Amino acid sequence: MSAVQGQAVDIPTEDGTADAYLAHPGDGLPRPGVLFYTDAFGPRPQVRAMADRIAGSGAGYTVLVPHVFYRHGPAPVVELPDFIDLAERPEIFARIVPVMRSLTPGMSRRDAGAYLRRMAEDPLVADGPVAVTGYCMGARLALLTAGAYPERVAAAAGFHGGGLATDAPDSPHLAAPGVTAELYFGHADEDPSLPPEQIERLEEALTAAGVRHRCEVYPGAGHGYTQADTDAYDAKADERHWAALLGLLERTF
Repeated sequence: MSAVQGQAVDIPTEDGTADAYLAHPGDGLPRPGVLFYTDAFGPRPQVRAMADRIAGSGAGYTVLVPHVFYRHGPAPVVELPDFIDLAERPEIFARIVPVMRSLTPGMSRRDAGAYLRRMAEDPLVADGPVAVTGYCMGARLALLTAGAYPERVAAAAGFHGGGLATDAPDSPHLAAPGVTAELYFGHADEDPSLPPEQIERLEEALTAAGVRHRCEVYPGAGHGYTQADTDAYDAKADERHWAALLGLLERTF
């Protein structure tokens, strides 16, 4: 397989234009599509490297990484250091959290339709349904997308997701009845944004809806364990995530 190529692309949506990153094998042949939802820090070199790794795995994939906060301007909405450590997080999140909260589940579902249409129209994406992977808040978006577009999503994964099964009337776990995809979740063991009661509630909802799924807790891993440009990174948990994600993609395609 030829080397992976990456490019900036635009995605027309009902509310504007989302900037995005597209990674694909350089031979130009169509490959199965993977929609990649980032954490709250958004598209950046670390994320592009992850997308490139997916694109170059196995027989190859075409990976779309949308900037989900495009309503606030192109990425980055908040300037980030090359390495995000604990001391810098409060200041960064003070600016990011209001942006996160402005992205409602309704907006996310509407945007997901635009992302999926963009993939369906791209000659680099093979015909048929796609897979979705998401990180931190992206895990919520992956679940919402799988529930809203069952005919387009064959598999979805979420890693160190937070708020997956809250008491809110629009909690992501309530999308379970609409899911026909195979799901995988790799929960962080030490993650206050996803306490044990939410893990149990998510498991119960997926089981009750008859969703093919596996939910695993990664021992000792904290929220953000896949992100190598942050101090939350856990190399052992990250490699487990790669094995789970690539295994899911191989089973799907």
